[in-house]
Amino acid sequence: MKYVNLAGEQVPALGMGTWNIGDSRASRAEEIRSLQRGLDLEMRLIDTAEMYGEGASEILVGEAIAGRRDEVFLVSKVYPHNATRRGTIAACERSLARLRTDRLDLYLLHWRGNVPFEDTIAGFEELQRAGKIRHWGVSNLNLADMEELCATPGGERVATNQVLYNLTRRGIEWDLLRWCVARGVPIMAYSPIEQARLVRDQRLVALARRVGVSPAQLALAWLLAKDGVIAIPKAGRVAHVEENHGALACLLDREIHAELDALFPPPRGPQPLAML
Repeated sequence: MKYVNLAGEQVPALGMGTWNIGDSRASRAEEIRSLQRGLDLEMRLIDTAEMYGEGASEILVGEAIAGRRDEVFLVSKVYPHNATRRGTIAACERSLARLRTDRLDLYLLHWRGNVPFEDTIAGFEELQRAGKIRHWGVSNLNLADMEELCATPGGERVATNQVLYNLTRRGIEWDLLRWCVARGVPIMAYSPIEQARLVRDQRLVALARRVGVSPAQLALAWLLAKDGVIAIPKAGRVAHVEENHGALACLLDREIHAELDALFPPPRGPQPLAML
């Protein structure tokens, strides 16, 4: 496993996302097995949110990690409309109950809403003092948002920014990625395989075949080669978890990186922050 420094702590560079997990009874048992298999493979960072299935994902994660809580670096997120000082605390309490735990390792503002940053930070800090969260961060914030956040008292303690980042969504490389990495704020890349669309991209399929890996492994290996980046692909099937884990053994040489840049070019100027 490769590790990334997050707020002075070493966390896996390859974790597991849970968007749309927990929505179907038919797939529930397999989803739980998948998360547990990921823990077996040291993919111990699990990301969820109160928004995912309106709590259904958190409930499933709680079942999956029962008896193994200390193995997990557990991440959840607060809705922007809940992110007042008191609202953040209440939302966290609800998430903790659904997850069947007494603490989160990381709690994120899901995206920017109308609540001032200072109010959300105050809620995060109160939760930290109570031992209910260990670190806090943000999601879907662009460079201007991050600069404003870090100019807010306490905002410099932000632990991460979770954003959409993959081969087809490289806009953050123009400014946000460099800014965050220079300040020791890792990027957490959600939808690193573009909700499986990348595995059907024939350009990537052809290159992956030459390299001797799957398209998903190639897309993940490209991210895992970057400093200060954590990838959190969805983990809904055991086979997919094992396939994703295989990306750790895929070391790309300069020629492959150059080919990927030619197929999926980096930005040539500033771009609006992409979101799903």
